[in-house]
Amino acid sequence: MTKDKTTEAQDIPFVGDITKYLETEAPADIRDAILNGDKDDILSESYPYGQEMKGKDYDRQMKALQVELVKMQFDLRTKGKRLCVLFEGRDAAGKGGAIERVRENLNPRSAYIVALPKPTEREASQWYFQRYIDWLPAAGEIALFDRSWYNRGVVEHVFGFCTPDQRELFFRQLPEYERMLVDEGIVLVKLWLNVGRAEQLRRFLKREKDPLKQWKLSWIDVEGLKKWDEYSSAISDTLTRSHSKRAPWTLIRADDKARARIAAIQTVLSAIDYAGRDMKAIGKIDRKICAGPELLHV
Repeated sequence: MTKDKTTEAQDIPFVGDITKYLETEAPADIRDAILNGDKDDILSESYPYGQEMKGKDYDRQMKALQVELVKMQFDLRTKGKRLCVLFEGRDAAGKGGAIERVRENLNPRSAYIVALPKPTEREASQWYFQRYIDWLPAAGEIALFDRSWYNRGVVEHVFGFCTPDQRELFFRQLPEYERMLVDEGIVLVKLWLNVGRAEQLRRFLKREKDPLKQWKLSWIDVEGLKKWDEYSSAISDTLTRSHSKRAPWTLIRADDKARARIAAIQTVLSAIDYAGRDMKAIGKIDRKICAGPELLHV
């Protein structure tokens, strides 16, 4: 018996749930922005640009940045430096795409992605930071964290996966933990990709329709759409409590993936000195979309 397309879609977990949320639960202004916006329009009224970056401008800048990344990795490997970059943000903020743009021309033997699954029963009983330590970079390595220890500050808190006492312990230990990493000589770069509510939902709708990306949808995504305000409160609290001179956050407004990827790479390249660094090729960081945590409230 041959299944029709409707039946096949229903067999894939969470396909259809995003559309249902749009039609029945999304705030009216968010629904209207998505239904009335063109594919290249920026849906957030507060975003400083009305449309996405033109492809030719993106390609030109990205080509120069890729050369700088290769130069940076060669210098790290030669001199034994260590670089750790955290990519954080809401679901569908573009973390994975930004990480791939950083890594695409680097030697994967020494530039690797860390995307840890749900803790095992044993890991859940360990010191919270313990399972992340094994993934920190050794000499000449670049560790790119697709989410990190900051899960406890936001996702675990919003969904009740940790207790309030566990979260408070995390924030008490966090400054010393990151201070030790920096004192050890690890260059720590913390990037928060922030995406608007309408754009996040639009990206989830695209995933739902794309057979190659439907696997990305999860229960957390669907339920997280309903917890926008809880996420916003947890994010604001986390950035405020974990932003410091020694381990600062860089917030990137990520409604335009192209601009966000460029800003992310520029931030990484600007954070570490390396032989032959060409600041003209790196370019000036767009402070309208890439600055400190204060951008969260723009």
